[in-house]
Amino acid sequence: MRTWRAEVVRRFPHPGRGFTQGLIADAGTVWESVGGYGASALCRFRLGAAGPERRAALPARLFAEGICRTGDVIWQLTWKERVALRWDARALELTGQVPYNREGWGICAADGFVVTSDGSSELVRRDPQDLGSQAVIHVRAEGRRVQGLNDLAWSAGKIWANVAGTDYLAGVDAHSGEVTDIVNARPARERHLGDPQAIMNGIAALPGDGEFLLTGKGWRAIRHVRLRHARDRAARDRLLAGVSR
Repeated sequence: MRTWRAEVVRRFPHPGRGFTQGLIADAGTVWESVGGYGASALCRFRLGAAGPERRAALPARLFAEGICRTGDVIWQLTWKERVALRWDARALELTGQVPYNREGWGICAADGFVVTSDGSSELVRRDPQDLGSQAVIHVRAEGRRVQGLNDLAWSAGKIWANVAGTDYLAGVDAHSGEVTDIVNARPARERHLGDPQAIMNGIAALPGDGEFLLTGKGWRAIRHVRLRHARDRAARDRLLAGVSR
């Protein structure tokens, strides 16, 4: 198992400082899923901009979660409503919805399939056309289940997951479910005293292996990070002690 440290390369404004539930990026454009009943939305902005180009609000009964892009389609999960929304990525217009069989947390587009999380130790491989379930991936590190898998990104042929309530990312083999990499992302953390909900959540892959955007719920900034090798046995032990059994 490889250990890494997230080196902050650059800071960008976080337009709206939303309750981030999902983040994707492509060629300088960022899409963000903002959660909360009555506050959920899908937003698009240019990286570095102070405000969004476009913001599409969800009905108050829906709590937005993770997002991924497959071609011109953005899929947006909802938390407990058992429905996933399909958007036109360019127009940011809702084009449909499909039933969804779990809680929605994170989602990422991989090579010919998408992967979703529900906060447990299980990831689900799905059809990118309709999010139909294809296989369940049981995520383990050294034989122990890794719980709290949240927002997801796909980079360098593997799944990268925010681990809920921690400052760590887990790199997961998409076929075996084995955790191959642990990232100490504390250098990218923001301190929000008195706000326990202001946790790290939101990971978007950038071109180049080991390059990501990271942010959190209500955070002031989005950080471009680069992974650096680090001999960090303590980070591995803390992650395993905190989220696996």
